[in-house]
Amino acid sequence: MKRIREVIVVEGRYDKNALAQVVDATVVTLGGFSVFNDKEKLRFLRRLADKRGLIVLTDSDGAGFVIRNYLKGALPGAQIKQAYIPDIQGKERRKRRPGREGKLGVEGMRPEVLLESLRRCGATFLDEEMAPQADKAPITKADLFALGLSGRADSAARRQALLRKLDLPEHLTANGLLEALNLLYSREELERLLEQ
Repeated sequence: MKRIREVIVVEGRYDKNALAQVVDATVVTLGGFSVFNDKEKLRFLRRLADKRGLIVLTDSDGAGFVIRNYLKGALPGAQIKQAYIPDIQGKERRKRRPGREGKLGVEGMRPEVLLESLRRCGATFLDEEMAPQADKAPITKADLFALGLSGRADSAARRQALLRKLDLPEHLTANGLLEALNLLYSREELERLLEQ
């Protein structure tokens, strides 16, 4: 089991149970939308972010992104990492019917998918030697424009195609896409992906 330094923030207890099978980490549940009215929990999350850093791991449906975006505005951005699960159609075993959008949530992800999501966001694995990161120029909004991912009539469709190709959630905004791309790829790697 992989040990992670940061505190992982998830929507509910079933998500927490799924992560407990995969990583040795502190996992805090938000209680879904109740976090919007829980000032005490927000203060607690700010303290955790300051001490250990936070990883936000919500479902890839619309509700998960509403919660994620709320936390982006309510918590200090420098200490927050965003982990994204892919859009996978299906339903969790404990449910009779799939959710409104028909996608698996965090609790329905295979362990290797959860681990990869945590790796991709830059989680600090305490039991692994950190590989030195090469200094790379960040991908910018100007790059997204130059690559046709923003500012054109077909940019939204091109972004959606890229999100599907990279196995990222369809609800990512242009800014969320930019953040994810900078975590995962160099500018050159992105250009190669778009050429394929």
